[in-house]
Amino acid sequence: MSWLDQVHQSHVADRRVSVLLRHFQELAPPDASVLDVGCGDGRLTAALGQARPDLRLRGVDVLVREQCDVDVTPFDGSSLPFEDSSFDAVMFVDVLHHTEDPMVLLREARRVSRRAILIKDHFLQGLLSGPTLRFMDRVGNARHGVALPHNYWRPAQWEQAFRELGLRVAEQRGQLGLYWWPASMLFERGLHFVARLEPDGPPSQATLVRPC
Repeated sequence: MSWLDQVHQSHVADRRVSVLLRHFQELAPPDASVLDVGCGDGRLTAALGQARPDLRLRGVDVLVREQCDVDVTPFDGSSLPFEDSSFDAVMFVDVLHHTEDPMVLLREARRVSRRAILIKDHFLQGLLSGPTLRFMDRVGNARHGVALPHNYWRPAQWEQAFRELGLRVAEQRGQLGLYWWPASMLFERGLHFVARLEPDGPPSQATLVRPC
């Protein structure tokens, strides 16, 4: 492990789990079955299950790690291996920007979820946001063999996707507190959000315009 990886683990990764746990603990619907898509090592999923014993959590991932804190089902990265409306909620925690077309998995989440979709991801906005997000992705994920297409969306693209899927934003949060000061001045600055989406009509058959 490089010195940069060691710094990331000790000063970023552990804090990230605790901060995101607080947000998802508050956003997850009550008494729900939850599918965590791209659960990674399962730390956040397992912590959420301990904090919210009313939740029934399951993981799914393209890369199933040898050591994981939850049971994980492998999948192909495009089609979730579950029937329609199999879960109350689906979670994506920094997953969608690792796909070639985030709309593919969003549509799958809409298909298998009954009550909500929970998302933590990025906004491509502001000066040097692209290089900053790519740097964070490389440091946090390259050593795990995670695909890095850097497919970040602008706020308007997220809004368009939600409309096409027949979803409304029930709650959205920015400035999550993922980083200590002064790192927060560089790596926070409106680049992160969490949201709870709820059904608000049938999905559109239109195709999302790809980000440019």
